[in-house]
Amino acid sequence: MKEQILSELRKLEKEQNIRVLYAVESGSRAWGFASTNSDWDVRFIYVHPLDWYLSIQERKDNYTKILPNDIDLGGWELRKSLNLFRKSNPPLLEWLRSPIVYYEDSSFINGIREFSQEYFNPKSTMYHCLHMAERNFRQYLKNDVVIMKKYFYVLRPVLACMWIEERDTMAPMEFITLVETQIKDPLLKTEVDKLLRRKMAGEELDLEPKVTVINDFLESKIEYFNNYLSKYQFNKEMNIEKLNAFFRNFITN
Repeated sequence: MKEQILSELRKLEKEQNIRVLYAVESGSRAWGFASTNSDWDVRFIYVHPLDWYLSIQERKDNYTKILPNDIDLGGWELRKSLNLFRKSNPPLLEWLRSPIVYYEDSSFINGIREFSQEYFNPKSTMYHCLHMAERNFRQYLKNDVVIMKKYFYVLRPVLACMWIEERDTMAPMEFITLVETQIKDPLLKTEVDKLLRRKMAGEELDLEPKVTVINDFLESKIEYFNNYLSKYQFNKEMNIEKLNAFFRNFITN
């Protein structure tokens, strides 16, 4: 599959006159709980030739396309990406930590990773994770009978909040790493491990009675982080000039 994805990216470069700087897997495959029928969520960052940027005309700064074999392509242009990076955009920060890399320009990825901690905003990142967890919990896990696979989409952002609170760095993408480092309760860990094994075996994990120990954990953590973030102060000044210089380097070379 990697060769097919790389072939599609090379084709896209020729068709759109762009240069792909970084391409990774996002979604359940990168998180580590893909099932046998999961899509391939390919995310990439690209740059145009210099002339594209020397225009007063606003231009499209993203690209999406669904391809055969369940390949979902989604890319962001470099200027858009760097603006999101300086705002500590969680999806972009996750791309930069994906364990499944299809292509990387070493000067790009080494440079942007060097800036990662400097531009990291733990408060906004935790808010993003918390809102994702709250929304999915409220929609899918509040009743006595729940959609079991939705546990992963609440557990992962909650565990990410715990990681960020503890370490003040962006959480890893891999779900199993978050489970191993953040879940201390043996009973809770056993139930989460059971769900993960079932998901990876290809079970649908549809409607079933809720798992009380997981629900109790999630409710308590969502309440905790709502209170924690309401008091959290973060006033760090972000120096945009470093990113401007980084940007100019890639559009002029």
